[in-house]
Order: sequence, then structure tokens, then C-alpha cells
Amino acid sequence: MERNRSSAVVWLLIAVTALAVGVAMVFLTRDALEREREFRAAPPCASAPVEVSECRWEQRFTVRSVDTHSGKRQSPEADFLLPSGKPWHLTFRRTGPVLSQLEPDDKVVGLIWRGQVVEVRDAAGTWQETSDGPLEWPEDRLVGALAGLSTGLMALVGALWALFTRGPRHARAARVVRWHGVPMGVAAVVVLWVQAAGEWPMWSIPAVWGPLALLLLASAAAFAAAALRGELGYEAPSSAGSPRAPGGLPGAGSGPGTVRA
Repeated sequence: MERNRSSAVVWLLIAVTALAVGVAMVFLTRDALEREREFRAAPPCASAPVEVSECRWEQRFTVRSVDTHSGKRQSPEADFLLPSGKPWHLTFRRTGPVLSQLEPDDKVVGLIWRGQVVEVRDAAGTWQETSDGPLEWPEDRLVGALAGLSTGLMALVGALWALFTRGPRHARAARVVRWHGVPMGVAAVVVLWVQAAGEWPMWSIPAVWGPLALLLLASAAAFAAAALRGELGYEAPSSAGSPRAPGGLPGAGSGPGTVRA
């Protein structure tokens, strides 16, 4: 019993942590979507901005140097030169598709928004975001929110169930509920991989994950009900009445005082 309670306390801590991460990811998703909306709504600048501006300006650059830091845990970076000769240092989230193809003296176009180069476009028209880009992958944050909230809620329900109930059947049912939260979180990550590979829109993530989560929730309810009925795990049978002797009658035997025909 003590072991079950200790396990429930650990799961309660896990639940609180997962829920906190999930809530934080909800706000990050909202902020990322808001910044992307503002970027797409920003108008072109009428002239080159001399200060941080909400409009978008395309500026020509000459590539000075490129370092992809291949095999290192360091962001790819490049140095560009303005027509005036002033250098502009940029970092990128990944090497492709533009940065890896650039060489010194190549000509590129940088898109400036809010005082930062947020996008680079090569001569062929291929573009790539910089580390300051406004398209901050809200899909990642959305999946983090789904995984954190679903795992945290299931862990919370299972932990509280184990803490406020008694008996092995309730303990098994609580474990079933807790562990069903794990595949819910994993399913969200798998859906993200599929969505990224297929280049599906962001709304496809909850559309695909939702039915999977409902199936797992139904599975958790079914297994918990089975645990409460005693169909999961071994339970020692309760003994009632006096034990029967080999003869089949209570108290029958062949000891002293037994009358034989």
C-alpha cells in the first residue's frame, strides 16, 4: 500500500510538470501565430527604413562568408555586406535550402522587418528564414501543448485516484489511467512528424490527433472498468466456512473416537 502511495505522489509531480509545460506551450503557440499574422499583414516599405519599422523592405546583399558549422552544435551563420560595405551578421536555424548553396561574392536579397533580416532569397528565388524569422513553427508548440496537457491530465487523474481510494482494484485502475496518458503524448509527436513530412496545414494536427486521443481515452475507461471488476491481475480467493476433510464432509476424519461400521 505504501509503495502505491509513493508511486502516486511521483505521478502527481509528473502531472503538475506536464500540465505546466502544456499551458506554457499554449501561450507560446498563441504568440507565434500572432507574430506570423503581423508579419504577413505588414505592408512593403515606401523607402529604405532608417529605423525599426513594421513595414517590409527588400535589401540587396553580397555574401562575404558562410559557415555551416557542419557536425557541430552551433547555429549556421553568414556575413553579408550592404552596398555601402557595412557588414551584417546573420544566424540560421538550419543550413538549407539557401545557406548551404551560397559562396562568397554571391548576390542575395534580404527581407528586413522590425530591424532584422528575417528571410534571405538567392538568385533563383529560393528563400530561407533566418534565426530572427517570424514563422516560428507554431506546429511544434501546438504539439507540445497537446502532449503536455493530455499526459498531465491523465497522470493527474490516475495519481489522485490512487491517493484517495483503497484496495488493489482501485490501484490497478489508477495505473491504467496514468499510463494511457503516455501514448497520448507520443501520438501527438507522431502526428507532427507525419504533418511535417506531408506538409499538411496546421489544423490537420488536432484533426488527426483528436480521434486517436478519443480511442486511447475509451481504452483507458475500458481497462479501468475491467480492473474495478477484478478482471486484471490476480486476487487471492476469500475463504469461508470450515475446511473440508478428505472425506468430503466438514469435520470428517479417522482419528480417535471415530465409529467404524
